[in-house]
Amino acid sequence: MRKKGLASIFALLLAVTVQGQHVMSVDVSKPVARIQPTMYGIFFEDINFGADGGLYAELVKNRSFEFPQPFVGWTPFGNVTVRDEAPCFDRNPHYVRIVNDGGLLRAGLDNEGYRGIGLKQGEEYRFTAYVRIPDAAPVKLSVELVNAGGENPLKKEIEVRGSGWQKVTAVLQSPFTDAHARLRVLLSTAGTVDIDHISLFPVKTWKNRENGLRADLVQALYDLNPGVFRFPGGCIIEGNSLATRYQWKNSVGPVENRPLNENRWNYTFKHKAFPDYFQSLGLGFYEYFLLSEDIGAEPLPVLSCGLSCQYESNEVVPLEQLDPYVQDALDLIEFANGAVTTEWGRLRADMGHPEPFGLKMIGIGNEQWGEVYPERLEVFTEAIRARYPDIKVVGSSGPSAGGDKFDYLWPEMKRIGVDLVDEHYYMAPDWFFANATRYDSYDRKGPKVFAGEYASHDHATGKANNFLAALSEAAFMTGLERNADVVHLATYAPLFAHADAWQWNPDLIWFDNLRVMRTPSYYVQQMYGMNPGTDVLSLQMEGAPVTGKDGLYATAALDGNTGEVILKIVNAAGKRNDVRIDFDGLRRGKLVSGSCTYLQADDPKTVNTLEQEVVVPRMRPVQVADRFLHLELQPYSFGVYRLQIRQK
Repeated sequence: MRKKGLASIFALLLAVTVQGQHVMSVDVSKPVARIQPTMYGIFFEDINFGADGGLYAELVKNRSFEFPQPFVGWTPFGNVTVRDEAPCFDRNPHYVRIVNDGGLLRAGLDNEGYRGIGLKQGEEYRFTAYVRIPDAAPVKLSVELVNAGGENPLKKEIEVRGSGWQKVTAVLQSPFTDAHARLRVLLSTAGTVDIDHISLFPVKTWKNRENGLRADLVQALYDLNPGVFRFPGGCIIEGNSLATRYQWKNSVGPVENRPLNENRWNYTFKHKAFPDYFQSLGLGFYEYFLLSEDIGAEPLPVLSCGLSCQYESNEVVPLEQLDPYVQDALDLIEFANGAVTTEWGRLRADMGHPEPFGLKMIGIGNEQWGEVYPERLEVFTEAIRARYPDIKVVGSSGPSAGGDKFDYLWPEMKRIGVDLVDEHYYMAPDWFFANATRYDSYDRKGPKVFAGEYASHDHATGKANNFLAALSEAAFMTGLERNADVVHLATYAPLFAHADAWQWNPDLIWFDNLRVMRTPSYYVQQMYGMNPGTDVLSLQMEGAPVTGKDGLYATAALDGNTGEVILKIVNAAGKRNDVRIDFDGLRRGKLVSGSCTYLQADDPKTVNTLEQEVVVPRMRPVQVADRFLHLELQPYSFGVYRLQIRQK
């Protein structure tokens, strides 16, 4: 009787402890799916001044005078004309001729940069230009940094001699900090000079490379620990027309001779009398591959399939004329992976990278739909498989998360046998919360999923990058991880937005000419990217996955490299949730103390700004009671728990 009484008392105490508490169980002994090392990555597109004016560190707009209106970005004064006779570069033939007749009026031009030129006091900037003297007498150029008030406290003279084209260089140390400075180049002595490809770069680019990338923006990418890097974009690979599609071969070789291309997003800046959003291609495919290598991500280039953007045009390359497009794809693989004895492998080596980039996958097409897409994709797929059978091919399910286009394309992707299918969804937070189960019922034997473009759009706040959007993405991503046998890649989009020049929001990273701001969504992506694990573990509550009951979403993974269990738990409720997590299958091991990295905001509408990041990850220690973990989850929170398994 005494033993029975003690047992009853113990059961009563346990019931009191569990009452009002959610109990989750994790089976540590049986991994249920492998998580790809490429699982969480980044998608780059030149939108919102993401490349020129953003990631690409060039500070001069229209440096080769190739815009349709050749003085866009420039303010000429005095006798300045645009010419193209005997040019320095055959694919960028325009240059300016400056004439100073020796009178009182000076001659030269100012450049406005990208909504200004960002300069920091004490930092060095490398000025370069190509010049020649049509007349015999040497001349002097004055290169000046002008602040927003019109003052030009820094002037540097460069003497120019000789009638042939030559490159001149000067390093300028800025005497001021200004996000809206200008560059001035003037002919300070009597005479005539021709100038082309006028350029100004920070000396401190990423890894201090000339023709380099903006260091703080690349650092933000590196800090995401991305597994995959998709480039050069979505709609821009299609172009507004086939003539303006992105052609990767124009983006390699000497940077000065890469021809200008119209940006797909050019005309969405309605405040400009003349469109000023073009692609210099200074950030080209070589630089994209190099960046992938720098940040430790697998490169995923995407190419045109022979269709222009179907939102803008009905241009279609006839099947019998598709060969050049297919050859571009085959040549790109050779450029990335070919031996230095091949045509395109030799070009890669000549550009400074004799070792292959190790390309493993390629995307064909972006958001195309209808019969015209799969019939062209099939031609590409057959050609790539015949020449490069190990290269994975990524197809598309169209522009939306469901509907007629989606329902037509998925069976076609299976028929063609692509390796991954790119799905896109820009939806409201409620959709992301509700779709944490989206991939639970997907075909386990079909092509794998690439969640290639997604972002939560809180329309009630003008699609602000607020914490509610980030929290809904964190909840949705528990479903991506739980279904890692189906979902192999996932990338938020778009990546960048210039605070003074954006067309689309929300975006992962905002910046101006001097600063960078990481959004709450950025930190969600970082927390997943830094803690992916290697294997999915079964995590259940009341016998089912945790997919929204009482605002809770959760997933568990094992990190086979460190021997840690990783929990990702979202509390989307506006109240605290008391959770107990039991760990089964430990056998001779036990869980010991670990850490929690978490995001939390009392107001889900909270946003970060360039002046202050309010929502940032914080850390705290976690105590584990041998085989269970007790958590009091704060309202509106997302936490990542890393717990070490120790052998007894």
